[in-house]
Amino acid sequence: MVDYSKWKAIEVSDDEDETHPNIDTASLFRWRHQARMERMAELEKEKAAFEAKKQETQIKLSEAKKKLLESQKEGAMNLEELRKVVSDLEKEEKKIKKEGEELSKKERLVPWNVDTISKDGFTKTILNKPQARSQKEMSEEDKTEHYKKYVKENESLLKKYGMLQKYDDSKRFLQEHPHLACEDTANYLVIWCINLEVEEKHQLMEHVSHQCICMQYLLELAKQLDVDPRACISSFFTRIQIADREYKDSFNDELRAFKERIKKRAQKQIEDAVREVEEEERQKRLGPGGLDPIEVLESLPEPLRKCFETQDIPMLQQVITQIPEEEARYHMKRCIDSGLWIPDAKAAEETKNASDVKPS
Repeated sequence: MVDYSKWKAIEVSDDEDETHPNIDTASLFRWRHQARMERMAELEKEKAAFEAKKQETQIKLSEAKKKLLESQKEGAMNLEELRKVVSDLEKEEKKIKKEGEELSKKERLVPWNVDTISKDGFTKTILNKPQARSQKEMSEEDKTEHYKKYVKENESLLKKYGMLQKYDDSKRFLQEHPHLACEDTANYLVIWCINLEVEEKHQLMEHVSHQCICMQYLLELAKQLDVDPRACISSFFTRIQIADREYKDSFNDELRAFKERIKKRAQKQIEDAVREVEEEERQKRLGPGGLDPIEVLESLPEPLRKCFETQDIPMLQQVITQIPEEEARYHMKRCIDSGLWIPDAKAAEETKNASDVKPS
């Protein structure tokens, strides 16, 4: 058997019964509806007050227990007073629990009506879903080849986009060339910004950085919506122009952080290039034994180093006799390996000249 009893206590809004001909039916229904809404609002208010009271008591009880525990460890004198506070709060908590049970019972006994018997099934309607983003994955080698080909085919367009100033111009340009709304464009702009900073074209770097962040925000919007970035061109540039202060502040903060990252990356690139040049020069000046003559010269004892700096051979012969033989042999070997000293230089020069002579 089906239990229909729960349907007996339903308050209906409109044609629930017939009214006397002299009574304004519409006004009566409005009054009944208003009375129901007021009762529901009162119940919600009562529930909110109960939850606030319950939460406040729980916090007080938790703090009191923590304080009692700390006082017991420290051997405080007011333990009895703290125990009484905890006991009172525990009693209050039990009382609140009972009130909650009564409130739940009261809520269950409220008759159903047209305002509570059902809820909206849909809150929005979507007519068309934009094309989803491509999920195709490529290997690193394929990505590199794809990027090189993309730049070769589109570099002039990428530079034009990077030089635009107004949002409307950028929007129109990307709508005319929608294939530019992609990760490859963002990557190209990042590399371009680094190169501009290395070349000390700071103002141009900052301008292109703005265009780069616009592209990155557009791509992020497409990612959040899970659509192709081409579908977000119009919506992003419209949004950035009418955006609230919080959104624009976030955009400007990211732009500033991006420019700082570009400057650091460019500085590192410059330092790496300097180190590379220095290493090439060092390799070129290495002696026959693979040692750097500058490094060897700087490591020599002061009297010995002065001999090589002044190229005073008699002084060198004198200094060598004044230092221990083992130490002298060590330093002279390093000088030979670095090319600072060439044994029998005259014979070596004659051999070199002989090898340079070509047979007739």
